[in-house]
Parts: sequence; C-alpha cells; structure tokens
Amino acid sequence: MAVMKGQVLVFALAMAFAGFIGCVVSYDRPPAGNHISTLQPKDLPSTSPQQVHISAVGPDKMRISWITESSAPAVVEYGTSPNNYTNSATGTSSSYSFLLYKSGQINDVVIGPLNPNTVYYYRCSSDSTREFSFKTPPAQLPITFAVVDWTQSTLQHIGQSNYDMLLLPGDLSYADLFQRQWDSFGRLVEPLASQRPWMVTQGNHEVEKIPLVHKTPFTAYNARWRMPFEESGSASNLYYSFDAAGVHVIMLGSYTDFDPDSDQFKWLQADLGKIDRGKTPWIFAIVHAPWYNTNTAHQGEPEADLMKKYMEELLYKARVDIVFAGHVHAYERFTRVYDGKTDNCGPIYITIGDGGNREGLANKYMDPKPEISVFREASFGHAQLEVVNATHAVWMWHRNDDKFSVASDTVWFTSLSSDPACQL
Repeated sequence: MAVMKGQVLVFALAMAFAGFIGCVVSYDRPPAGNHISTLQPKDLPSTSPQQVHISAVGPDKMRISWITESSAPAVVEYGTSPNNYTNSATGTSSSYSFLLYKSGQINDVVIGPLNPNTVYYYRCSSDSTREFSFKTPPAQLPITFAVVDWTQSTLQHIGQSNYDMLLLPGDLSYADLFQRQWDSFGRLVEPLASQRPWMVTQGNHEVEKIPLVHKTPFTAYNARWRMPFEESGSASNLYYSFDAAGVHVIMLGSYTDFDPDSDQFKWLQADLGKIDRGKTPWIFAIVHAPWYNTNTAHQGEPEADLMKKYMEELLYKARVDIVFAGHVHAYERFTRVYDGKTDNCGPIYITIGDGGNREGLANKYMDPKPEISVFREASFGHAQLEVVNATHAVWMWHRNDDKFSVASDTVWFTSLSSDPACQL
C-alpha cells in the first residue's frame, strides 16, 4: 500500500511539473505501448548482485557496477577461467533517495589492467551463485560497435550479434520519476550489459527534476550509470570521451550547459585539441537531441538547435567523422553536412532513436525530403558499425521486421583523416 501511495504521489507530481522533467511533446505520437517490467527473482538473496553492467575505463580497465538490496562487500573477483578468480579489486558503495524511494546499495569497482580481446569471468560481492563474464574490446582495429536505442526485441537482436562495445545516445530506463523503473531496466539489460561495455550519455528522460520538490537533475542516472569522465578531464558524468581501438568517442550532454562560456564547451575544445589522428584516425560524437532532423518530431528544441549553433563549428574543424543522436523515435541518415549544406569534410549525421519505447514511433517526416537526408524510415531497429581499418568502416542499420533483424541500410564510410581534401 505504501508503494502504491508513493507511485500515485510521483504520478501527480509528474503531471504537475511535466514541463520541467524533459518530457517534450511536440507532435502527435502513435498510441503508447506498454511498460516493460522486469521483476527481481523471488529466490534472489538481498545480498546477491543484480542489475550488473560494465563500462570501459581507460585503455585496459573495466568498471563493474551492480546493486544489492542490502549491505554487501563492494568487491569483484575475476580471472580468465570459469570459477577461477586469480585477481580481486575493491571499490565504493553509495545510494540515493528520490522522494519516497530509497535505492539499494550501488556498487562500483574498477578492475584491471586487463588484456585486450580476452574473456574474463567474474563474480560480485563474493556471491558464488552468480558468475558473469565479459570480453574486453580489441586494442587495435577492427572494432565493432552496436549503436542503439532499445526495446526488448532490439536487445534480443543485439544479443545474437557479435560486437565489442555498445553506444547508447541517451534515454535509458524511461523512468520519468518512477524510480523502480530504473531497477526494472537494470535487470532487463543485465544479460547484455554485463558481457560488453555499455557507454552511454543522458537524454531528456534522465533529467528527473521537479521544481521545489527535487531540484537536483540526473540523480538516478549519475548514481547508477557512472561513466569514465574523470579520465578525459571532464568535471561531469554528463559529458566525457574515451578511445576504443582506433576511434576517439565523444559523449556530449544535450541537457546540461553547452554555450561558449560553459564548462562543457571549454572541455570539448580542449578534448578535440588533444586528439592524435595517428592514434585514433576516426572520431565519433554522440548527442541525444539531433542537430539535423527532417522528422516532424522534436522540431525547434533549444537542446538541439542551440547546441548545434554553438558546437557544430568545433566538430567540423576537428573533422569529426560521424555524429550519432537519439531522441526522435525513427531512423535517419544524412550525408556529410556543415551549416545545413552538403560538405564533404563535414560529419555524417545519424539519428538512431528507433530502438523504440512505450512512446511509439515518430512516423511523420517533412515533405519534400531535403537533399541532405539520404535515408529515413520510421521503423524499429538497431545498427552496427564495424571500423575495419584507419580508412574504412561499414554501417549496417537493421530493421526489426516481424521479430527478425533485416539489414535495410548498408553503406561504407571513409575517414576524413584519410581524405587529402579535408586535411587542416
């Protein structure tokens, strides 16, 4: 009964302050789908690890994150053979409160150094009943990224594919203040997120800010999904960068300050200035709100338009190869663009917000289609990007059609660092 009353209170507050929590409604969406609710197994002890997920930290370490319902040691034991743990590491524990909700114990442990392209077996909190495993990314090209928004069917397709690292451009749990949905999401993605590093940025559904009642945004996101921001000189978990094989990946925050006087803008300038294209010939950037978008959904939003105004030139001059975005629940790929026009030295812009969620698809596009938009489709799907070498990568967007993954948009990209016409 107490849980029910708490949910009613949160719902009432959500409705009262809908304009402040990042839930933008700018078009008529198809009928909403159902929430996916993944319950905790009844026979799981309160000290057993759940919601396990991993993320890369530097060139040879991995962060293991998990939650226990009650107090348990923040320790990870690991090795290269099942049930044979030759190493261990201890980390930190924390928790957070949100209105009437109190999280379990959130554990973060960084392990390593680790060998590249190697399978490791591990257990958390010394729990002998649950063994997990993951594979480290390769140190050199080639490397394959899964790039997704998500649904349960999309996760199933990804689970059947072979990839090294997952990139998610925001909107994780769609909790929207209902904190137990974060727990459900953590349990839902654990089978995949415990096996490969998930590198994420925040979306509007992670803001979870209520004026006068809960003033601090991103409370759950920052507590549950800690990314390696310190290693890239960032002061915030909302934006950071990292290297993976021959790729420099920049995760930007659409819902924190990004004007030229902001910490994020200054950090981005410094980060781009440090890139060695001899070491990382490819550069990818990830935002949530797309800077280029011919869907009728989410037009005219400052998180997209102003961020583009302030930061597009920085990415262009750095010769960023691809900019991924989410937010719009559809798929769209643009040609190389700068300042609204085709530019062979500009980034390719791709909206991959089509994993789908309870909000449904955004199925209305501008007509006629602008020339800079190469491919667009309002279908559920996901993508893989295989960076083959320093000069070439292949992009494959898969439509989730009748529960089968269908490759619908396949294209080869050439890195800007290998194009003589784009040398600075």
